[in-house]
Amino acid sequence: MRRAARLATLVAALAAAPSAAAAGPLTLDSHDFSPRAKRLRIQASLPAAEHVGVQLTRTDGRVLGWIVQPERRRFLDFRWNGRLGKRRIWDGVYDVRLVDGLRVLATSTLRIDQTPARLLNIHARNRSRLPFQGDKKRFTTISPNGDRLRESAKIGFTLTEAAQVHFEVTRTLSAPETIYELWANLKPGKNVFTWHPHWSMGARTYLIRITTVDRAGNRRTYGAANAREGRKLTSAVVRVLGVDAGFTAESYVASSAARLAIETDATQLTLQTFRAGGEDTRTHSDTLMNGIPVDQPVTIEWKARHRRATLNRALGPWPTGVYFVKLTANDGRIGYAPFVIRPTTLGERSRVAVVMPTNTWQAYNFRDSDGNGWGDTWYAKGAQSTVRLGRMFIRRGVPPQWRKYDVDFLRWLAQTGKQPDILTETDLESIRTAEELISHYEFVVFPGHTEYVTRHEYDLMRNYRDLGGNLAFLSANNFFWQVQLQDRTLRRTRLWRDLGRPESSLLGVQYRGNDDGRKQQPFTVRSASTAPWLWAGTGLGDGATFGQELGGYGIEIDGTTQFSPPGTLVLAEIPDLFGPGLTAQMTYYETPQGAKVFAGGAIDFGGSATVPTVSRMLQNLWARLSAP
Repeated sequence: MRRAARLATLVAALAAAPSAAAAGPLTLDSHDFSPRAKRLRIQASLPAAEHVGVQLTRTDGRVLGWIVQPERRRFLDFRWNGRLGKRRIWDGVYDVRLVDGLRVLATSTLRIDQTPARLLNIHARNRSRLPFQGDKKRFTTISPNGDRLRESAKIGFTLTEAAQVHFEVTRTLSAPETIYELWANLKPGKNVFTWHPHWSMGARTYLIRITTVDRAGNRRTYGAANAREGRKLTSAVVRVLGVDAGFTAESYVASSAARLAIETDATQLTLQTFRAGGEDTRTHSDTLMNGIPVDQPVTIEWKARHRRATLNRALGPWPTGVYFVKLTANDGRIGYAPFVIRPTTLGERSRVAVVMPTNTWQAYNFRDSDGNGWGDTWYAKGAQSTVRLGRMFIRRGVPPQWRKYDVDFLRWLAQTGKQPDILTETDLESIRTAEELISHYEFVVFPGHTEYVTRHEYDLMRNYRDLGGNLAFLSANNFFWQVQLQDRTLRRTRLWRDLGRPESSLLGVQYRGNDDGRKQQPFTVRSASTAPWLWAGTGLGDGATFGQELGGYGIEIDGTTQFSPPGTLVLAEIPDLFGPGLTAQMTYYETPQGAKVFAGGAIDFGGSATVPTVSRMLQNLWARLSAP
């Protein structure tokens, strides 16, 4: 029984020889001990072997039990788990004794503390105590623009005991990413942490995470590690304010009034409207939009420096297209507000429609409107299953993946003189039937990543195809999720394939995999003889490759399935890109009703539209699918 009790208590073997760390008859590696943090190392060294053990007693001498059962030994090296047998020892001050029979050979005081240092009354404010609309106790707005008003954030709290405190400023996506940190040894009482970011810090919210580590090693973190926990704010959030702007609708007709919402504390703004696509320069940043100006810049004095405000923006008699307003503050900050000019009458000037992926733009928009430090999207990996349309975009207002997937196709349209009608997915909701759609358009193009579609949009395009309408999908992972649209809010429900409506039955291919772009390769031509019309003028034949000048294609890929329509032709492929059988496939099929459907097979294919080989392929495709 004695041996069994000893084995149950010991958490490390008793050493038969002294450790180099041992000094004196009895040593503890710490006099502040938390069993939650680590095990306590107890060492003893005697001149000669004796029958000794280690006891835990109260400071009044009352014996609580043996930490190490007595036996004959000269050296002892033991790691204690904080229990006597199965009994937990409560917080308090105790004595650890080295005992030989009735003799106490040595005593060392030990404080057991399993309660982490706490932060009370966490609060946030900016340097000048000037709140912006939406600020509250744990949420503050700053704008490090040099005007000495909202330059920095101050996070105050009361610390319950002395501790080492780790401050982290984090940028959240699906997990917090630390962009600034500071360690400090703080005394109990009131303390303040100040964050003064560089003027170039991106406009968005930042979650402050604060971790306390007390003398016993107890650790406690304030600030959620994920969006699900983040629904309840336990720390503070700092919003860096830029020139945040966005139109309240996705599209407008020409010569109408559009409502532009603005949040900034600049004193002066210069506004100018641009049409995207006609610019000569490539876009090399995710926070930049380029275009051709369509009106003159107008400078206004901005009075709403502490709140969100909306102004009416008069739109000119501009052709259908993708536009944006560039807002430049007098302190140098810049924001963009994109929108679409839709045709006044569908199909009046063009029998081709291009649909921008406005639902997916908002799904990937990590704007934090409720102020908990996490983006209001299901991509934050929380419990949220909704996104709201009409939100301003982070990254200075640029739609997500604009540079990679969208703008190059618009540049191709301008370079080749194409003038299709430009629509948003919201516009498709107002087209009631496929018969109405095909009466306006012979060819509909989805150039970008159109992952989230409503039942109406799915039915509309499927029925349009069944009536003989032509379709082109230039990206990948399209028509993947069903979303429900109600009161300007999208709710993600289920995969279309799980609803018995696999997307490959419409597109010809469907989503196969994603490696975040770690491996990309060029396409290999497979159909030079069966689809010579696509490759005409490209100089490509079977076995030839294209896309190598870009570093290849990939990120997300599509492939054919058993549900692909009969006669689906693989035009090109990237064999085994993500492993055996995970091949990206570019496809084309025709239906008995005369519909022609093309799918790009890689998410970034449409984003390479101005590459000479791809440009010629798209011209060939356009000529075939837009012909009456």
